[in-house]
Amino acid sequence: MGEAGRRSVVAVLAGALLAWGVGTGGTPAAAAVACPSGTESDFNGDGLRDTAIADPEATVDGAAKAGVVHVVYGGGKGTVTLSQGTGGIPGAPEAGDRFGHSLAVYDADLDGCSDLVIGSPYEDLDTTPDAGLVQVIYGATAGLGAGSRAVKQFLQGSDKPLGGGPEAEDWVGYAVEAGKTSGGKPFLLIGSPGESVGTVEDAGAFYYVSGTAQSVVFVSQDADAAGAVAGVAERDDRFGSALAATPTHFAVGTPGEALDTTTFAGGVAYFNHTLTSGYPKPLGGLGQDQDEIRGAEEVGDQFGTALAMVPYRASGATSTTESLLLVGVPGEDLSTTVDAGAVQVFKLAANGTFTDTAWIDQNTADVHEQAEAGDFFGQRLAAVNTSPNTASTGATTKAAIGVPGEEWSEDNPDKGGVQIVPLVGAPGALDQWIDPGYGIPSAAAPRMLAGISLSATPSLLYVGVPYGPAEGRAVYGFPWNVTSGGAPTETFRPGEGGIPATGVAFGTTVR
Repeated sequence: MGEAGRRSVVAVLAGALLAWGVGTGGTPAAAAVACPSGTESDFNGDGLRDTAIADPEATVDGAAKAGVVHVVYGGGKGTVTLSQGTGGIPGAPEAGDRFGHSLAVYDADLDGCSDLVIGSPYEDLDTTPDAGLVQVIYGATAGLGAGSRAVKQFLQGSDKPLGGGPEAEDWVGYAVEAGKTSGGKPFLLIGSPGESVGTVEDAGAFYYVSGTAQSVVFVSQDADAAGAVAGVAERDDRFGSALAATPTHFAVGTPGEALDTTTFAGGVAYFNHTLTSGYPKPLGGLGQDQDEIRGAEEVGDQFGTALAMVPYRASGATSTTESLLLVGVPGEDLSTTVDAGAVQVFKLAANGTFTDTAWIDQNTADVHEQAEAGDFFGQRLAAVNTSPNTASTGATTKAAIGVPGEEWSEDNPDKGGVQIVPLVGAPGALDQWIDPGYGIPSAAAPRMLAGISLSATPSLLYVGVPYGPAEGRAVYGFPWNVTSGGAPTETFRPGEGGIPATGVAFGTTVR
């Protein structure tokens, strides 16, 4: 791939609250008697998984890139399209808001119905451009947003939930992550990678939102309320660009971290959910300048650009208190192969220690495909543990690695692809490969960037293909044990199944 091609990839990469019938495809979901607990991503409480699919570049009421989120209820029970032009959702569609840039799902109020978290990091607050906003839309038995709870907004301001004051390009909501701690308490993480810390611009920060009371604390690399956070707030660190969590741990990516004089080498800070004065406990940091970690820090590695995390239980253990953390290093050079990319896997113990357990790239033994310049292997990550309460194996713990710069012949630069590997045992022992025309049921074409959108559910890996020819833009669900080149078992496509036919970047984010 030539330098111009690499630049084009980098540019793209960087770059109903409902009364029924309101919004496109507003078919009512069948109401359940009560919201059952235990079903992941179930907005209407009927015991079936629902799916949220974002198109943050969609035009709404004439506003380009205002953004929409399509919700597809499980069991064929209808769809609804949400935007800031939908009744009940505060705000108004504005050009460039990118509503749906980030998504998360959790049960914020512990009523048994899942709630949808939507990030709009380029939302303007009054005259402050790109300050950012996060909105939580509550699930209910009659459907998402159809209950008695109004949308909860997380935004900056002296009288707002996040406090402080909004600044230009804070990008609140650039990344969001949510779930439930091992003690059963709901939590929400909100990344703000453009946040200035003191006079240090773009140092970055995140907000930790705890419990049903939704108590909020602000955490930066200069915070020490619950112990020293790894790293020091520096210009362009972008702390909070990526987030990942399990019930015991969570991690925060700092892809712009400078290690000594090595700029944009990147780093990761990790924490547990134990609160001291409301603050989560910092446990440590990871970077390629540490002796215990493979690789060497290099300019532009951007270690921590993408993160994924799953619970881990060792053989013989009686509880699941450890986690496996995957760190994407898409700018990693492999010898003279520039920006080939790599992924590193770490085991985090309950006491905060870590072990470097795996290095994965496309030159790893038995891994499909080969490392090439500009592949950006590890630009996106998703992972799953299908059986967290048993000893972890290569069959139960898997990762999907996005390779958006992968090309197939000079005619199809940056068509992209997805590598699926086990997280226990040799990465190449059970790996699979899918890409456009080989598993992804769309002919290969230039700049498709397959692998730029990944999401894990207990049963399926969702691969969004938001770019390339219009007929190929869709979200495909693959079983985690798919064979190389195997077909998806579920497909969401504009114009089908009640989803509106219009769209710009359908499937950029999926949950």
